[in-house]
Amino acid sequence: MEYYHDVLIERIYFDGVSQCKVRIKGKYLKKCNLNVKIDGETYPLIDNIVLDKKYVVDRIRNKKSNQIDVYVSLSNHARKLELYVDNKKILEKNVSILSRLFSKVKIFIQRIFHVVLRIPKIIVKTIKLMWQRHHFIVPPRMIKQYFSSFKNNLSNKNIDELFYNPLVDSDYRKWLEEQEEDIIYQDLKYKPLISLIIPVYNVEKNLLEECLDSILNQSYSNFEICIADDYSTNEETLKTLKEYEEKDKRIHVIYRKENGHISEASNSAISIARGEFIGLVDNDDVIEKDALYYVVEELNRDKNLDLIYSDEDKLDFDGKRCFPHFKSDFALDTLLSSNYICHFTVLRKKIVDELGGFRSKYNGAQDYDLFLRVIDKTRKIAHIPKILYHWRMTKGSTSSSGSHKNYAYEAGKLALEDYLKRNKILAKVHLIGEPQMYSLEYLYKKEPSISIIIPTKDKAKVLDTCLKSIYEKTNYQNYEVIVIDNNSVEEETFSLLKSYQEEHDNFKYFTYNCEFNYSYLNNEAVRKVTGDYIVLLNNDTEVISENWLHDMVGYAMQEHIGCVGAKLLYPNRTVQHAGVVIGVGGIAMHANVSTGEDNFGYFGRLVSVYDWSCVTAACLMIKKSKYLSVDGLDEKLKVAYNDVDFNLKLLEMGYSHVVLPQVKLFHYESLSRGNDMREDQIKRFKEETDYMCNKWKIKLLRDKYYNDKMSYGYAFRLDKKGSKE
Repeated sequence: MEYYHDVLIERIYFDGVSQCKVRIKGKYLKKCNLNVKIDGETYPLIDNIVLDKKYVVDRIRNKKSNQIDVYVSLSNHARKLELYVDNKKILEKNVSILSRLFSKVKIFIQRIFHVVLRIPKIIVKTIKLMWQRHHFIVPPRMIKQYFSSFKNNLSNKNIDELFYNPLVDSDYRKWLEEQEEDIIYQDLKYKPLISLIIPVYNVEKNLLEECLDSILNQSYSNFEICIADDYSTNEETLKTLKEYEEKDKRIHVIYRKENGHISEASNSAISIARGEFIGLVDNDDVIEKDALYYVVEELNRDKNLDLIYSDEDKLDFDGKRCFPHFKSDFALDTLLSSNYICHFTVLRKKIVDELGGFRSKYNGAQDYDLFLRVIDKTRKIAHIPKILYHWRMTKGSTSSSGSHKNYAYEAGKLALEDYLKRNKILAKVHLIGEPQMYSLEYLYKKEPSISIIIPTKDKAKVLDTCLKSIYEKTNYQNYEVIVIDNNSVEEETFSLLKSYQEEHDNFKYFTYNCEFNYSYLNNEAVRKVTGDYIVLLNNDTEVISENWLHDMVGYAMQEHIGCVGAKLLYPNRTVQHAGVVIGVGGIAMHANVSTGEDNFGYFGRLVSVYDWSCVTAACLMIKKSKYLSVDGLDEKLKVAYNDVDFNLKLLEMGYSHVVLPQVKLFHYESLSRGNDMREDQIKRFKEETDYMCNKWKIKLLRDKYYNDKMSYGYAFRLDKKGSKE
């Protein structure tokens, strides 16, 4: 374990200073947090500071004072601190052995004290459950489960102790060290010429050399490098280009007579390309030695592919790998939220030529514009789930901070608006988040009719909270609410239903006094409702967002979309649902559970629209005709996994599912029917689990919107060595 305490390490006056570096030496270091105090206020200089990294301080330039206090959150394993300003060491401090020992002993005592305090609470909780569920007559098969639960509660292990967090640089690097991959090169029958397109402008010699060397060292040899120098003024850049032209005949350089910026330079490079495919590389980035081999291997599986992309990571200011982007397979709605394809991308040259190459109007987002035009022509797209590209973070680049190139996001917005116009899609594009992404607001001339279906049993106060929130907060007009009453016995429930029926013309309820079967109840209701669109809604939810129906139906109206989900929050405003991953933790797992409401999520999954393989039926919208096309919910799944099965059936038909993070509801989970912990309920749960495993071969089923490099033990984490089953 590592623990941290704040230490003031230096006061700096930033007169003309452009960078500072904090170097921490010590065994087992994971991360530290660097903060600065300016005019009495504390600001994070950068999140998750990692060892030996330079920190650009541009973000504090607009502050009144140039004096800052630098604090570091120091690991108890650290033994030395070094502070650099503009690469000059100005401070060195040693942390004594006694200080570190004292810190470890203190933390150990705190942990013991914490465990001792937890024991009575856990015992009381266990006794309550044993009484409520079994009146202390515990079935023998349950004793082991209770004992296991007691041990787990006592250990209370943090998820970060069990898995690596890919967005913590030191975690990612440790994961990289543990990866062992022996490549067995196949005899590739199809060996197309690939032209690597590189626009060059005043790049530093060492960075350009690293870029070109990474290409020349490729294990696949049938390539050429097509460079367009965009009228560089740096003699070192020009000299380096000349040297490499002479070094290898596969390198071709065209020297432009005027500066035309990245689109024109890239088009110049494409004009001298002879390859069947082109690969896009920036002049200071690096590709893996087997990048082209993996691309051609994919083409040998399918020669008709027109666009191939891979995963990527970044090189920090010291050239160390960080911030890996493990991507999904092609996902249209994800692409309409951000250019997730990015690097490394290889495209069929014929299509690029037909489209006229890059367009200067979209400089800064020229590749995003190109990808959006390519998908108009083809959907023969493949994703290689391997990190083949290393995107360098340099001062002022988009890779280090999106705010450095706001014009790029504006250009991306224009490219997205052009895509919508070409495809006659009525929608507005909004910029959201930091770093910025895009949000689509689909528009329609007439509100489609929506039927909201809510199964319930007693718990009148719970249902009343749900219904009140719908009628008080919804700004949509054309909807009806259908409550399906199942075995209620409390008079309070019947009074509530009658009162809503008297008060609202668009409210109905039906009674089904039968065994609880969530699938059957909803299927019966769908046959009775009049709406063109269906909302399946739990009675233990509460609407937060006024635009929830407006936004959800906009997406549900799109032909390619099946289910539309929402961001569901626990009462403490942490995430209960924002998408489900198939195969993680067993059958499926809710991603990002218990993270903060405004957390960004892995590459923006909690703030922008992503494609998911599954969304929960606690709040789900779908077009009625699509619901019926797969025969609704499987009635063999009475309680568990019916929504997962439903989503998978629609995926099989070619539909995709999305979660709208701007649509928020509270979910007071299991308030109505309680937890399924009786012996007969556990038996039923096991039967439904076995049914799902047999029907879908879950262990063999691959979630195309989740990356196989990620853990299947916990969503959006990386497995530690030896943790895979």
